[in-house]
Amino acid sequence: MVLFVVQSSAFAHQAKAEAGSVAQDGDSAVTSAAPPADGSAGERPAAKAAVASAIAAAGEGNSEISILALVKRADVVVQFVIGALIFASLACWTVFLSKTFELSRARRRLVAALQALEHARFPEDIGIGSHSNASMRATVLRRLAEAAVNEKRLSEGLVDDRSVIDRYLTRAGEIVRTEARHIARGTGLLATIGAIAPFVGLFGTVWGIMNSFIGISRAQTTNLAVVAPGIVEALLATAIGLVAAIPAVIFYNLLARGTKAYVEQVGEGSGMVVRLLSRDLARPERVYAARAAE
Repeated sequence: MVLFVVQSSAFAHQAKAEAGSVAQDGDSAVTSAAPPADGSAGERPAAKAAVASAIAAAGEGNSEISILALVKRADVVVQFVIGALIFASLACWTVFLSKTFELSRARRRLVAALQALEHARFPEDIGIGSHSNASMRATVLRRLAEAAVNEKRLSEGLVDDRSVIDRYLTRAGEIVRTEARHIARGTGLLATIGAIAPFVGLFGTVWGIMNSFIGISRAQTTNLAVVAPGIVEALLATAIGLVAAIPAVIFYNLLARGTKAYVEQVGEGSGMVVRLLSRDLARPERVYAARAAE
C-alpha cells in the first residue's frame, strides 16, 4: 500500500514537470516571435542569416574538390601556369624516351664496331665505302677511319711523314666533339625544366593565394568552406611544378651519364684508329720511301 502511494506521487510530480516545461517552451516561442523593440537588434539576425546563406552557397558551389574541378574554377593565370607545367612535363618525358632509345641504339652499334675494329691491322682492313663492314656503317668510327685514310692519302710525298698522326689527332678531336654535341642534343631542355619548373609553380601558388585573400576580404569571413578551395588551387600549381621538375632532373642526370659513357667509347675507338694509322706508317716500304725522299 505504501509503495502504491509513493509511485502515485512520483507520477504526479513527473506530470507537473512536463506541463511546466511545455509552458516554458510556449513562452520562449512567444518571446522569440515577438518583434524586437530596437530596430538595430532586428537587423543583426538578418545580417547573420545573409552571411550564413552566402557561406552555404559557397559551400555548395565548392563541394566538389577534384583536381579537374579545381582547375576549372582556378584563375586564368593559375590555369595558364598549370597548362604550361603540364606541357613541360610531357616534353620532359618525350625527350627522355626518345634520347634513351637513340643513345641505346648508338651504343649497341658502337660496341659492335669496336669489336670489328679490334681484328683490323691497317686502316684499309676496316672496309670503307660501299664495301664497308656492316657493323661500321652509320657509326662515328666510320668517319674516324675515313679521316685516317684521307689524311694518309693527302700526306703522300711529304718529307716529314711522321706528322700525319698529329694532323689526324686534330681531325679526330673535331669528330669526337661533333658526335658529343649530336648525342647530347635535347638534354638541355631537361635541365631548363628542372631548374625553372618549381619557380613557375611557386608563381602560380602566390597568385592563387593572393586571389584567395581577396575573396576572403569580399566575403568578410574566414570560413573553411570559402577559403579552402582557393588555397588548394594555389597549392596545386606547386605540386604540378614539382611533378615536372623532379623527373626532369633525374632524366637529365641519367642521360648525362649515358652520354659521357658513349663519348668515352668513341674516344676509345679514336685511339684504336690512331694505332692502326701508326702501324700503317711503320711499314718497311713506307719507311724506305720516306728516307729516299729525304
